[in-house]
Amino acid sequence: MIAIVIPAHNEARRLGRCLKSVRAAADAARATGQEVQILVVLDRCADSSARIAARHGVATLSLDAGNVGSARRAGAEAMLALGADWLACTDADSRVPVHWLLWQLQCGADAVCGTVHVDRWEPWQDAALRRLYRSRYDAREGHRHIHGANLGICAQAYRQVGGFQPLPAHEDVQLVNALQASGAHIAWTARNSVATSSRRDSRAREGFGDYLAQLAAS
Repeated sequence: MIAIVIPAHNEARRLGRCLKSVRAAADAARATGQEVQILVVLDRCADSSARIAARHGVATLSLDAGNVGSARRAGAEAMLALGADWLACTDADSRVPVHWLLWQLQCGADAVCGTVHVDRWEPWQDAALRRLYRSRYDAREGHRHIHGANLGICAQAYRQVGGFQPLPAHEDVQLVNALQASGAHIAWTARNSVATSSRRDSRAREGFGDYLAQLAAS
């Protein structure tokens, strides 16, 4: 079973678009005979994120951690307990392509690290910032970017390295580094790029939004 795990902290503005894309990717995988389940981990949500997930027919898990590493870990553990043998991770402010899951499986790896691209630049993010970002981003096969918004891991490899750790940031980097140290086969691909937000109000400090803010300041 493929499990899609999506952490969310007050993501009502963007969660619906994320789930629409995730459901399309899940349907494409189901058409090939795969079983797919989707879980939104509601971490300290005080908005309508739960209602949006319910409207999309998606299961939820409520958490009071305020910690993205804890949210990903709790979601992964819940899905593993249901028999998941592949974990696909994205973020609530992102949109996956329809072939997202199928490409992860076709890579034939223990883990798949995909790229991201900015879905819509904010008005304050001028052309200079956009050029600087693109000049520093290596969107090709064999890249070495790590994004929780575009990550897949087989259950066996995930368990072997102890899974996501309860870190407030870079829990995805920690997991992939542990996988590399264990000798896991990792596919670094740009063929299933995920569209993500360039917003200022990042939910996780030191994440993608803060990276863009640092580029703008430079």
